[in-house]
Amino acid sequence: MAEVQQRRGQEAADALVKNMQGLMFRCSAGCCEDNQASMQQVHQCIQRCHAPLAQAQALVTSELEKFQDRLARCTMHCSDQARDAMGAGNKELQVERQLDSCVAKCVDDHMHLIPTMTKKMKESLSSIGK
Repeated sequence: MAEVQQRRGQEAADALVKNMQGLMFRCSAGCCEDNQASMQQVHQCIQRCHAPLAQAQALVTSELEKFQDRLARCTMHCSDQARDAMGAGNKELQVERQLDSCVAKCVDDHMHLIPTMTKKMKESLSSIGK
């Protein structure tokens, strides 16, 4: 279920970015068609066309990095607990099971964040360039 949500979210973000790419290329082509513009003006026009796509890519990258950082912090906490349990004299197999369970819970908990993260990205992406 979470994989389906993640794939749907990725497909939605990809579709928005692809749409923005089309707009960017059409905009850039329009810049080049202005026979009255200097090379510098054409270059500046093209840069303005590319700005929304760069913003969109930065936004998606930032959101994914935040998600990965949160997941990494959770799994690091699991590792710390396992290390503490080993230091307290618990059996290795028991600690390993606890670690596996803790990491699985981290993944499950974070998969529930994907729909909200996807919605936030879609809203932010749709507002870029307007």
